[in-house]
Amino acid sequence: MTPTALTRRPWWRRIDYFMVAIVSAAVLATFLPARGAGVEVVDWASKITIAILFFLYGVRLQPAETLAGLKHWRLHTVILAFTFVAFPIVGLALRVAVPGLINEDVYRGLLYICLLPSTVQSSINFTSIARGNVAAAIISASMSNLLGVFITPLLAISLMSTTGMHLDPSSILDIAAQILLPFVLGQLSRRWTADFVMAHPKLKLFDQASIVLVVYRAFGQGVREGLWQRTGLSDIAMICVAIAVILPLMLWLTWMVAGWLGFNRRDQIAIQFCGTKKSLATGVPMASVMFPAAQVGMIVLPLMIFHQAQLMVCSSLASRYARKPEEWLDETNR
Repeated sequence: MTPTALTRRPWWRRIDYFMVAIVSAAVLATFLPARGAGVEVVDWASKITIAILFFLYGVRLQPAETLAGLKHWRLHTVILAFTFVAFPIVGLALRVAVPGLINEDVYRGLLYICLLPSTVQSSINFTSIARGNVAAAIISASMSNLLGVFITPLLAISLMSTTGMHLDPSSILDIAAQILLPFVLGQLSRRWTADFVMAHPKLKLFDQASIVLVVYRAFGQGVREGLWQRTGLSDIAMICVAIAVILPLMLWLTWMVAGWLGFNRRDQIAIQFCGTKKSLATGVPMASVMFPAAQVGMIVLPLMIFHQAQLMVCSSLASRYARKPEEWLDETNR
């Protein structure tokens, strides 16, 4: 879809209803969190839907195509290096601002953003709008999510200890039971389940509904533990300031490094969009499995803000690239 077509769509079709639902769930949990027996119902419903969610992720990802695409290994290596090496380094570097500028709770959420895999759909969409290397974006974004199911928990276990948060053995078992096992089963079952899942695109609504439920559960637990008493407007402002530094920095870094390495502009675009996006769809359910329930709300709050910021900034960038002449896209930076 061209930028012109995007701007001609009616305003109600340009609304991100998924994000509206997520924010609404957080607001609802703030005023009407689950109480009493409802807490256990929401907890179990959340656990079951997370397991189904990662099973569906496993069914949708096509490992054969991802492996076949490794012939463009330099590009994929650069994207994965930004996602799982450069971003975590930036997250650890933010530690110098604690506690002077950023409090410990906010820092945990910012660091967690840096450990997540790339998005799939929006990375591909923006690369397509900008006329970048779409095939590379499909493979790299899929590979990022495939590896992220394993790498993100490992990074969280090893790096989140810098924030004073330690994952206990039960959390590791939960990661295996709710994330890794369903994902692997989804991959192994593709022969029988892939056609059905691909033929029913409305199953994406289940994905979104499960994430909305997880947000409600996380913020409900946070409210019961005094989340908004511990979080002030100054904390939210600091999250916005930190994201306003991290996102432009990584967008600039991915673009410049891709240029220094001699990639043409189509590849540069794919590297920039795939190497800087962070997945809300993967990050929210993972957080609810890995971290103490009382802290999940504060951990996913920065991710929700980052998600909206990356959509707005990358949409503007994609539109700008789309207006460039064709010759510009085929240039190689050396």
